[in-house]
Amino acid sequence: MAESLSIPTDVSKEQKYKALLPQVEGLLSYEEDLQANQANLCAVLKEAFDFLWVGFYRLENNQLILGPFQGPIACTSIPIGRGVCGVAAEKQETLIVPNVDEFEGHIACSSLSKSEIVLPVFKDEELIGVLDIDSIDLDTFDPIDQQYLEHMLQFL
Repeated sequence: MAESLSIPTDVSKEQKYKALLPQVEGLLSYEEDLQANQANLCAVLKEAFDFLWVGFYRLENNQLILGPFQGPIACTSIPIGRGVCGVAAEKQETLIVPNVDEFEGHIACSSLSKSEIVLPVFKDEELIGVLDIDSIDLDTFDPIDQQYLEHMLQFL
């Protein structure tokens, strides 16, 4: 089990993700508990990229319910189809929002959040929740984030 991360500095975002992938795989392959792995993945991403908020919402009775996270206090439940998380869950696809103020129906859990990426989480091809990541900067997320985050989610 990995007890610390080796996070390269002064490298591109893609190089940082590439360095983290084998570490995340090793960390998550050691533990079978989904919640523990989600918690550790949140910690890795928060530490490596200093995002404002990184967390999971689990799907329960057509609602997204707050799960493991790192960052400020969060919304505890989000209806499917509402906000970026709810829409990503409804569409079952990754959403990248460069400016949350321009996303109709955005739920502002924190006024500090300026951009967001939300990725659906599947188990046996069934949606079980979403991974939500917020940044204090506009236009933080792009297809590089999507590619590597989706890869990391496969380790869960």
